[in-house]
Amino acid sequence: MPRRRRYCPVGIPVHVIQRGNNRQKLFTSDSDIAAYAHWLSDAADRFQVEVHGWIFMTNHVHLLLRPLREQALSRLMQSMGRRYVAFFNYSYGRSGTLFEGRFRSSLVQEDRYFLTCLRYIELNPVRAGMVRDPGDFRWSSYRAHAMGVPVKFWTPSELYLSLGQNKAERQRAWREGVKEVVNADTIARIRHCVNTGLVLGTEEFRARVATLTD
Repeated sequence: MPRRRRYCPVGIPVHVIQRGNNRQKLFTSDSDIAAYAHWLSDAADRFQVEVHGWIFMTNHVHLLLRPLREQALSRLMQSMGRRYVAFFNYSYGRSGTLFEGRFRSSLVQEDRYFLTCLRYIELNPVRAGMVRDPGDFRWSSYRAHAMGVPVKFWTPSELYLSLGQNKAERQRAWREGVKEVVNADTIARIRHCVNTGLVLGTEEFRARVATLTD
């Protein structure tokens, strides 16, 4: 069966998941994650992709990205795959594949679903029982949004910037917003869309994407 063709129109946010092959670990130490983050920063700058949200879990990664030119997303992920796999294999004396085939992705409607998807991403370690507060998990965009921690590769989204007139107001609004429960139906829909390559949005938004992608 042929693979579903991937469409990533310029300017539309994309939720990306990259998993370890057979659920194997992608990161075994903070230095591994730091290396991955370094190459994400480099590739985002080189291929013109904005990074709005992220979380680096032990065996998978979530990213919320916005490509600013054609093919930017695929080029970023290909570059990341080559560089990080080479680093990981060399560091641990291994060979072969590390990631689970193609990365998975879903276009995200900005005005209605974007912030919910971002909250879903940042609450991953809470749902997994790793921490009680998302601020206790170091490797996510929550600390940038809610605590003002500077991150080189982070581009705050326009929706996030609209939450307040200054940094303190936006951080406070984000902390309060993340306390709102993402219900089970919404979680299931986000997961289904990103795992199947479907668009996360209204029927009108899906129709607009269909027009953009022919």
